[in-house]
Amino acid sequence: MAMKDIQFFSEDIEFTLKNKQKVREWIGNSIKAEGFKRIGELNFVFCSDAYLLEINKQYLNHDTYTDIVTFDSSESADTIAGDIFISVDRTRENAAKFGVSETDELHRVIIHGVMHLCGYYDKKKEDKALMTEKENTYLAKR
Repeated sequence: MAMKDIQFFSEDIEFTLKNKQKVREWIGNSIKAEGFKRIGELNFVFCSDAYLLEINKQYLNHDTYTDIVTFDSSESADTIAGDIFISVDRTRENAAKFGVSETDELHRVIIHGVMHLCGYYDKKKEDKALMTEKENTYLAKR
C-alpha cells in the first residue's frame, strides 16, 4: 500500500492536519484490514461549511450543511480511490456538541469517509449501526 497516495489539502480555510504520516498509516491499515490491496489517489480536502454546502448542492442536490461528502473514483474492486471533503467548521461544532476532542471528531469523520469508499452505507438504521461499529473499531487502532 502506497501511503504517499493519501494526500491532505485545504480549500478556503487555513487548516493543517496534525500527525499526517501517522494518520496516513492509520488510514492505510484500516483500508488493508477491509481487504483492499491498493490505494489509488485518495484526497482529503478540509474546507468550511460554506464550501461544502456548495458541493452538496452542486453534486448531490442537498441544500443542507454536512460534515463530509465522499466521491468514489475507484476503478477496480481491490483499489480504494476518491475525494473526501470535510467541513472543519462542522467537525469543530460537532466535537463540542458531542463532548469529544476536535481531533477525535475529525478522525471519526475521516474514517467515516474511508468506510464509505470501502462499501459501507449509513442511510438505513442497520447500515448506520454497522458503520458506527466500523468507525469505533478503527478509531481504537489509531
